[in-house]
Amino acid sequence: MASRRDPSRNNTSVRRLMIEFLTQMEHSQRGAQDGRVSAATADAAARMDFVTIEQPVGVVRERKPPWLKVRFPGGENYIRLKNIMRQGRLHTVCEEAHCPNIGECWEAGTATFMILGDTCTRACGFCAVKTGRPRALDRLEPMRVANAVREMGLTHAVVTSVNRDDEADGGASIFAATIRWIRRLSPGTSVEVLIPDFMGNWGALETVMEARPEILNHNTETVPRLYRRVRPKARYERSLELLRRAKELDPGTVTKSGLMVGLGETKHELLMVFGDLMDAGVEVLTVGQYLRPSAKHLPLVRYYHPDEFARLREEALALGLRHVEAGPLVRSSYHAERQVASVRYGKPGLRTEVVPTSAPTESLWRGQGFADGFQGKNVASEMKHRLP
Repeated sequence: MASRRDPSRNNTSVRRLMIEFLTQMEHSQRGAQDGRVSAATADAAARMDFVTIEQPVGVVRERKPPWLKVRFPGGENYIRLKNIMRQGRLHTVCEEAHCPNIGECWEAGTATFMILGDTCTRACGFCAVKTGRPRALDRLEPMRVANAVREMGLTHAVVTSVNRDDEADGGASIFAATIRWIRRLSPGTSVEVLIPDFMGNWGALETVMEARPEILNHNTETVPRLYRRVRPKARYERSLELLRRAKELDPGTVTKSGLMVGLGETKHELLMVFGDLMDAGVEVLTVGQYLRPSAKHLPLVRYYHPDEFARLREEALALGLRHVEAGPLVRSSYHAERQVASVRYGKPGLRTEVVPTSAPTESLWRGQGFADGFQGKNVASEMKHRLP
């Protein structure tokens, strides 16, 4: 009996060949400069117009290049959003992770909410979020986030979190409740969640996916070789498995991932990760420059030029990714509202409308028996007085 060929394996093989070709062309460029290859090979490489990404050596100590300079935040809308966050006792990854885009995004009326507290149970070498023993989970946090989303008038809400390895489900139930409360208070708002790996607890992933976010994001952050140094408690294979399982659980959800550059990775390694993400069903990719938060964090190896980011974007798209944001200041949720629009429309199988809120109230927070029918503007304060 003839065996059937798996078409996905064929696609993977093609992508691997493309990656090898791109890498060889880059090596040809370098060799031509040293007179080690023929003129014909050098001309072919030149016509391809590849941006050479050299293997970084040493540690960067000079000042930031001009393309990384941003305006100091402080506009009218920035102050308004900051007041909403403080009044709602909410955290944002924009503040906690020292995001360079906070001025631009907040002035445009967008922000990324960070739930499960402000203290992470891990200590990744690149991250500015504080680490330690976190406080107990705040069961009212999902409502306060949803209330802020409504006050801000967001059409696309992004929610992320710290790692909570101290919780059995890693905080997945809070993620799910947050998605449902946003849908309840802002029915026309799409929801994107940037989740941790839940230590490979696939039941926790199912909890999040049952709430049906429009976009499910999980960052791979760096190349496999650097994981032990950059993400010591994470596993590259586990991150890929999470993204793969998320797509299988709900094919209508857009899956997304992101990486940093400037930590010592090579171009070939980056292209291999792009291919792995494609194989896992990822549709949206973000690539940005690593910026060292403090002297205690991992040293920066080198800055990438904007032209290099542009070329990485082209090559990621050539491998089959549907939408790629790549640039020095790009972060996971940068221009997130544009990403959901560009990917969701026109691709069969993806939801083209926001998931309706038709579930009964108890599904918004299972087991809590929250009351129905909140009409006031400050939902969190109303709920505080009406809880049993």
